[in-house]
Amino acid sequence: MLTAAHLQPAMGFSVGEEREVGEKLLYAVRASFPILDDPDLHHYITNIGQEVLDVAGVQFFNYHFYIVESSQFNAFAAPSGLIFFYTKLIESMNSEDELVSVMAHEVGHVVRRHLASRMKKGKIINIASLGAALAAIALGGGGAAAQGLLAGSLAAGQSAQLHFSRQDEIEADLLAYEWMQDMQRDTVGQKRMLQTMRRITRYRTGQIPQYLLTHPDPEARLDYVESLIAADKGYRVESDEMRNFDFLRFKYRILSMTQKSSVARGHLASELSDPRATEFERTMALYGLSQIDQRTNNYEQSLARIDEVIAVFPDQSILLVDKAAILSDQGEYLQARLLLEQVRRKEPNNSYVLYNLGKVTARLGDSELAVELFKEVAYNNPEFSDVYFEIGKILSGQGKNI
Repeated sequence: MLTAAHLQPAMGFSVGEEREVGEKLLYAVRASFPILDDPDLHHYITNIGQEVLDVAGVQFFNYHFYIVESSQFNAFAAPSGLIFFYTKLIESMNSEDELVSVMAHEVGHVVRRHLASRMKKGKIINIASLGAALAAIALGGGGAAAQGLLAGSLAAGQSAQLHFSRQDEIEADLLAYEWMQDMQRDTVGQKRMLQTMRRITRYRTGQIPQYLLTHPDPEARLDYVESLIAADKGYRVESDEMRNFDFLRFKYRILSMTQKSSVARGHLASELSDPRATEFERTMALYGLSQIDQRTNNYEQSLARIDEVIAVFPDQSILLVDKAAILSDQGEYLQARLLLEQVRRKEPNNSYVLYNLGKVTARLGDSELAVELFKEVAYNNPEFSDVYFEIGKILSGQGKNI
């Protein structure tokens, strides 16, 4: 059997050139889509990425992980270790293991430097053009913005060189499979994610999502992963629903931020009423509804629902931060501060706690302490734009230069 140990990374572009391409791609994506840089969401996706990197070995690059708000079913890894997850793809997932499988697959492409190799084979040597072509793929390939980028960068034949080959996909799938075993993850999550991709390929009308164009043939990939699972009958991971607490909280926070409230509410209400749903699944759906209630200013309902969730999961202190955020939006700043300070004593470096505490502290009139809290958040999350807005608002109110 082919193992990851037998796979050799392809060489082509230099590491420095790949970094330059990654920077251009990041700029293009940021210019076209909102990036969800909320510190809570960023912390979660970065931890998942780091879990993969911990078993993947020494890397050429410093990896960075981004959540892109988009209705496209897509994920994309720049050659330089920039990995983008689109919210539509996250919404299609049902477990953390599915997310880990996609993360590991994308890291696998970077580790084997598949795109770097294909760039060289396609004789794509202009860094600026390459950055634009990759951006077109990341933006979805079919829209006006993407087509404009491609028209000004590469010929169609060259851009096709940037799609992964079947062999590239098999290598990345094998790496992902072996890394998931090293992480004691359930490899069935990889199978389920590929089943989702196959279903979309078979039954979606109109344009096939860009992810399935750049990552072709989910049918063959699914057969391959199923053969790996069948050959490893001795590998089992004990089922534990609580392993999905962080993932579903992450997913439902994204859902509440990015979907129309009526659509998200309908999705979660059906989950709540599904007779096949477990108590855990119904409780997490209740959490999602509390987030939607908060976004639609229905604070009493939001608080009632988050209290129900806390009663089921009393040891999950992150829920107290969520409750504090609701109280803060409601104007109950003193109650919110008590909860946030309680969690901060246990997690002094949690940026989600510090950011919410900074906002509450500012509303209570302690501007100097609020700025200090916001600066700590900015130091640990330099791309989080909202924190600079909060600092600027305070300094502007004091008549100081921003």
